[in-house]
Amino acid sequence: MRDVAEQLQVLRRGVEQIVPEPEFLRKLERSVREGRPLRVKYGIDPTGIDVHLGHTVPLRKLRQFQDLGHTAVIIIGNYTALVGDPSGRDETRSKLTQAQVEANARDYLAQVGRIIDLSRAEVHHNGDWFSKWSFLDVLDLTRRMTLGQITAREDFAKRIAQEKPVYLHECLYPLMQGWDSVEIRADVELGGTEQLFSLLVARDLQQSQGQEPQVAMTMPILVGTDGTRRMGKSLGNYIGVAESPENQFGKIMSVPDEPMRQYFTLLTGLPMAEMDRLLTPGVNPRDAKEVLGKSIVAQYHGDEAAERAAAEFRRRAAGADPNEIPDAPLDRSKLDAEGQLPAFLLVKELGLETSTSNARRVIEQGGLTIGPDRQTVADPKAMIAVTDRLIVRVGKRKIVRVKLAGG
Repeated sequence: MRDVAEQLQVLRRGVEQIVPEPEFLRKLERSVREGRPLRVKYGIDPTGIDVHLGHTVPLRKLRQFQDLGHTAVIIIGNYTALVGDPSGRDETRSKLTQAQVEANARDYLAQVGRIIDLSRAEVHHNGDWFSKWSFLDVLDLTRRMTLGQITAREDFAKRIAQEKPVYLHECLYPLMQGWDSVEIRADVELGGTEQLFSLLVARDLQQSQGQEPQVAMTMPILVGTDGTRRMGKSLGNYIGVAESPENQFGKIMSVPDEPMRQYFTLLTGLPMAEMDRLLTPGVNPRDAKEVLGKSIVAQYHGDEAAERAAAEFRRRAAGADPNEIPDAPLDRSKLDAEGQLPAFLLVKELGLETSTSNARRVIEQGGLTIGPDRQTVADPKAMIAVTDRLIVRVGKRKIVRVKLAGG
């Protein structure tokens, strides 16, 4: 196990807060002295099925702890997911069924395995203990927190001030998350900055059970590809860990310049000196983004895939079509007697836009081109002669080859 100074240099990178930091230092010193790994907890509520780069920030930190010889303890929150984490939320989360949560959990763990070495990690489902509780056990847990403590939370206080409802089941969430730490005897818990309240609740619960309290380590919230709002699937500004190398690389290249330092710090292991060099004023941001894009793609798909994705992006940026163009089926019955279809309907039927209104808009903005000569179609009502294997493009990244089907 590396000495304390070396571990701190690795673990402090990209960390917002360590609370309380002196306790963390003592835990780390004792761990090195006694050769006893720290038990580092990270909880995941399977409320969806797509793990994106925002989720990987604490997961990457957990992997760093693993590589330093500590024990990664992953909590799959199949019961806390039924409540819904209120942290950072301005409204109550939608209710999920137990079947949905269980299905999501299987997909989540497979994606988490791209970052964490699951063969060296402990994986627990908090339903293993909460499913055995009686109502009296729940009542006893609620005695560990006052209404004043709950309503002092920033997210709850904001909703109350805006006269938005805060439901009683949401108040159970931090207590449930905290009790997970009691069950697995956590030394450290990782989470986003908005989760600090819940991470500190665990300290009180652990002490009430005669355990040494955990230390909370929080990481910043990663902004999405729009450069302003937090990364999230519902906002359409996310990069999924399971996406293709080309999609991952292309999305990274579309990120504004401002959050580049955050992306490098939180999503790569690039030395800080090299990061500073790439982000020096006067250096082309495109070069920095290419280094970032290849680093991220390599983590999930390998070095060769990263190089291919970068080369493909350069080709596309130069105006060339991709080497592989996906087929888009189109039934001949959609065409008129002359084998034609209005441009806006063609775009919609090929799945290049989700609605005819979106299709009309993108065409009016000059985003539709067809054929090998890239003919621009600016009139949504223009009749397009549709032939088999016709290439249709919307914008720079959406391209398909028509595959006519039917009689």
